[in-house]
Amino acid sequence: MTNGHNNGELTDPIPEEELTQSDSESPPPEAIIDFDALPPDEQVVILRRDLDEARDELGQSREQVQRVHADLANFRKRTEEESITMRQDANRRLIMNLLPVIDELELAINHLSEPGNGDAADSWMEGVKLIHRKAYGILEAEGLSRIEAVGAQFDPLQHEAVGVVDSEEHPSGYVVEALRNGYRLRDRVIQAAQVVVAR
Repeated sequence: MTNGHNNGELTDPIPEEELTQSDSESPPPEAIIDFDALPPDEQVVILRRDLDEARDELGQSREQVQRVHADLANFRKRTEEESITMRQDANRRLIMNLLPVIDELELAINHLSEPGNGDAADSWMEGVKLIHRKAYGILEAEGLSRIEAVGAQFDPLQHEAVGVVDSEEHPSGYVVEALRNGYRLRDRVIQAAQVVVAR
């Protein structure tokens, strides 16, 4: 007998009748059913149950396949969008580096067009104009467009005001002069136009 403390002594053994009673309370193993020996009605019930389970499993499998297809389609779409974005960023950097060249060509053309420069510069000016048109055409094909400036209402998203003047020709808040062209690559402003605005 124990005194309620664990002194290394063995506890009393469980009575045999308790062991027998607990064993008898455990559920019996599932009996093996002889399907062929069952009445037809019960066979139909079992077959219907198995069919319903098979349909449920098939439905779950279809849902999993559809999810996998949707995930794959989304992955492909994201990959394509990232690839397009990377190409556009590369184009944007290249175009931004070329913009000063375009602007300098325009300045040269405007300077040569001024009166008093003589006919000798005409052929040279036509060559510069041709280079400018070709270069700008290449950039336009990549999605470049010029931001409207002179005569347009000042837009801080597209214009950078570098001066304000009184003007009788333009109403207040409208662009009087563009000191540097502004450009948009598709829907994104990549260079704001530097402008003078009417007071």
